[in-house]
Amino acid sequence: MTDTSPPPYVLYPGTAPLLVSMPHAGTYVPPALAARFTDEARQVPDTDWHMERLYAFAKDLGASILVATHSRYVVDLNRPPDGTSLYPGQSVTGLCPVDTFDDTPIYAQGDVPDDAEVAARRQAVWVPYHAQLRAELDRIRARHGVAVLWDAHSIRSVLPRFFEGKLPDLNLGTADGESCNPALAQELLSIAQQATGYTAVLNGRFKGGHITRHYGQPEQGVHAIQLEMTQCSYMQEALPFDYLPEVAARVQPHLQRMLTAALAFATSASKA
Repeated sequence: MTDTSPPPYVLYPGTAPLLVSMPHAGTYVPPALAARFTDEARQVPDTDWHMERLYAFAKDLGASILVATHSRYVVDLNRPPDGTSLYPGQSVTGLCPVDTFDDTPIYAQGDVPDDAEVAARRQAVWVPYHAQLRAELDRIRARHGVAVLWDAHSIRSVLPRFFEGKLPDLNLGTADGESCNPALAQELLSIAQQATGYTAVLNGRFKGGHITRHYGQPEQGVHAIQLEMTQCSYMQEALPFDYLPEVAARVQPHLQRMLTAALAFATSASKA
């Protein structure tokens, strides 16, 4: 995290009571760190690719959009700051990952980060991202009385390390109902289930990471939902990880319906 590094995030402020967070969209790895990586890890294959392009319509809805710049291999913005596992007993990657989703080493010589390095990365990237996330949610809630946080993610549809078989396409997570009004969650699930050609689940393998669980406080007017969607729904899942416009165009209307429903809920709640 030198002076030549990009800032930890880019914020596009909106006017609506909706914030779209993209914590795994970043690809930047400081050169000195990349030099320690394997050739595979330098490709940052576990990125949530093309999130900004996929959700470009959200700006037209008036949503604020917060986009990470650094790779999750630098520090994972959707993990608790102390590195506690979000899914005890299941295979997970850490705050500063040492292995890829395919369970291969990230560090070529095994020189994994020590506690001091983890703390430095957390302070340089994790802390500013979360400070901005909190500030934007507070701004939205102060203006509208309510805020909806949509945590946007994507993942390869087949990853034996984390789940068996093929993952459902649209994986909604509300921390088992703790992070979001249940009526909104059910409406979003209904929209996802009605999306022809796609499979959907609520609080399945992915229930929401740290962001959803930490910031979702329905009783205080903040409703958080994570969507983990299969990358085959909009892009190539293998190198060169290309965006597929015609494929993406089929799923984008369903994403837009879900975000529009979230906005309608927020607007109604703000008037209550």
